Amino acid sequence: MHLLRVLARSYSSVSTHSFGSCKKFGFNPTEFAVLELLYHKGPQKLNEIGSRLLLVSGGVTYVVDKMVAAGLVIREPCQTDRRVIYAKLTEKGRRTIEEIAPKHAENLHEAVSGLTPAEKEKLIDLLKKMGKEAERKWKEKSSRI
Repeated sequence: MHLLRVLARSYSSVSTHSFGSCKKFGFNPTEFAVLELLYHKGPQKLNEIGSRLLLVSGGVTYVVDKMVAAGLVIREPCQTDRRVIYAKLTEKGRRTIEEIAPKHAENLHEAVSGLTPAEKEKLIDLLKKMGKEAERKWKEKSSRI
């Protein structure tokens, strides 16, 4: 229980930095995450955005609608499957993320500056290990229910 409390408080503190940084640039964290995903991974199926960012489909639709209205993203139908819609950055969206991502990264770097680079790498490894094992155990447990 102590580990979970410490993890939750740490996450909350770092998230406060992230939320404040996104807000400073006029976005909420989900909008920023969608911009960043499309920038780094290219056009994405709407349902894949949801699974990558841990969003329900209604949340993806809402965020993408807002970003389309702002001229940052367009919806593009799949050429081979009419049921599939991609989200794609516009040139304005690309310029926006290229301008704000480095500043946002500086803000996040500040949020985790209490750790050395080696400690950050170790923490990443440990959190991945913990998460994968928790997921494995949950799948194992839920398959017996």
